[in-house]
Amino acid sequence: MAGATAALILGAAAVVALASWAATGAVLRRLLAWQVFDEPNHRSSHQVATPRGGGLAVVPVVALAWIAGAFVFDPVILGFWFVVGGLAILAVVSWLDDLRSLPASLRLAVQVVAVAIALWGTGESLLVFQGLLPPLVDHLAVAVLWLWFINLFNFMDGIDGISAVESASVAGGLALCALLASLGAGYIFWSASLAAAALGFIRWNWSPARIFLGDVGSVSLGYLLGWLLILLAAKGYWAAALILPLYYLADASWTLCRRALKGEAVWKAHRQHFYQQAVQRGHSHAAVSTRILLCNGVLVAAALLAVSGLTWLALALACLAVAALLFMLAHQMPPGGAAGNRQENRNGGGAA
Repeated sequence: MAGATAALILGAAAVVALASWAATGAVLRRLLAWQVFDEPNHRSSHQVATPRGGGLAVVPVVALAWIAGAFVFDPVILGFWFVVGGLAILAVVSWLDDLRSLPASLRLAVQVVAVAIALWGTGESLLVFQGLLPPLVDHLAVAVLWLWFINLFNFMDGIDGISAVESASVAGGLALCALLASLGAGYIFWSASLAAAALGFIRWNWSPARIFLGDVGSVSLGYLLGWLLILLAAKGYWAAALILPLYYLADASWTLCRRALKGEAVWKAHRQHFYQQAVQRGHSHAAVSTRILLCNGVLVAAALLAVSGLTWLALALACLAVAALLFMLAHQMPPGGAAGNRQENRNGGGAA
């Protein structure tokens, strides 16, 4: 990639980060005025009512950046505008859910519509399984995986900073993988701008959080990250696409299976994720999110190894890093015992 293009992408990403930071501050003031709060309950990891709906700032900033990038960088990938349309539908319905808690069946139906629109718009140009499956079956499998990713991303947004860290890590890793694989300036910019928007938001969401993403943020970011990961896999870099979000995939999937085996309602809020167990044991939200960030740094390095052709080494490194993190979250006690971080955990925490 030419130096001028790289400088343009970096400069635009910096603008996106500043815009996300400023927009989040403005949205926070409106949410306080509207009294849109995430109230603590017995399933929450926070104990103070906190405004939710930070996605009202982050998502429009990302959407405007992506649309602008479509006119500045590479020709738009087939289906891009359908993805943007699906994002708009998801964001509106998710915001309504933040306001009045819509039925789970309705939320899932809207997600199915958004994913179907995006995949229909791409036609046969987006085949993730590299021709091993018929196009229709390929799209059906991708739709199921995409829907699962959207929901697991939403499920995992449960403590201060966690989803902002995950968004910045995965999107930043996608940008680096795209740069190494020469996937084009457009893809690099879409990934970098999403990472930048997450970094702008994290200033307000770090422990103790002053604002939460809400469903309008977590569902929408899961949708966009899912699409970028699908594009990477469709280019043949399936291992990197699996590695980058591996911690979220492992924590959410393991917890879901464990709850399903117990006969619990898997769609209901809970406090059984590994990171939630760590908070309940006395670790601060900041300490847990920092550990996830460090693990994600290893996952980004592993994804770059996978793009370079060292697929099995990369997968082994990624699995080892995630297994170590899950073990620490499930078993490690905080320094000084649980009492040391009680005050911070009383002051903040994301929605369960």
